Amino acid sequence: MKMMRKKTLKNGEDDKAFWETQHQLLHDTLCRSSSLESRIRNATKEALKEAQMGEGFCVCRRPVAGGCRSCLVREICGRLQKAGFNSAICKSKWKSSPDIPSGEHTFLDAVDNSNSKNQEIRVIIELNFRAEFEVARASEEYNKLIRKLPEVFVGKVERLHNLIKVLCCAAKKCMKENKMHMGPWRKYRYMQAKWLGTCERTTWTPPLSTVCPGRAPRPRRASMLTVDLLENLPNLHRTAVQVL
Repeated sequence: MKMMRKKTLKNGEDDKAFWETQHQLLHDTLCRSSSLESRIRNATKEALKEAQMGEGFCVCRRPVAGGCRSCLVREICGRLQKAGFNSAICKSKWKSSPDIPSGEHTFLDAVDNSNSKNQEIRVIIELNFRAEFEVARASEEYNKLIRKLPEVFVGKVERLHNLIKVLCCAAKKCMKENKMHMGPWRKYRYMQAKWLGTCERTTWTPPLSTVCPGRAPRPRRASMLTVDLLENLPNLHRTAVQVL
């Protein structure tokens, strides 16, 4: 009986230490921020504020009250470009494997080449970051961790990579404690594929003044058949980005 109590007490202490470590790692990762990240973060917040104050940026056939996600992403991308950032809409797409199912995800990024070392710095922008890690019937410790996440994430690839490690580790612990099955879409590799895998980067966005109300612009895709035309379309630029 005493052995069981000691084991239970030790497990409780281990669990407490685990969550304290995760909270500290999350805090340390979120608190660090470069001047570039801060500038892009402030510009993103300002763009969101202006978009939400304005009306009519949703150009779907059936506009959604408050704007749909795809139109909001396009709107914010356009506003960041006008603010002088090399921003683009990124679409990641991955195939299924024995560990994770196939999927796709759309987010934003901003690339900077102005540093003294002439190195390309890529900053990821996710407008619904906290929601991506929310879990139904999660433990209170896990929910406390998630509540510390920003709704809008703006940070370098390395920072996002560290956050994914912390949060996926916490999700695994949460599922184990609650004796719940961990869905493959909660796994580390799946979350990595969302933001840190190969993606198509589209820097072209339609000027809002030229969009017909109530009608979504038809996407324009680059293919081998249109390579010769790209020079005549200076506003369209798609590239494949591979981080890992």
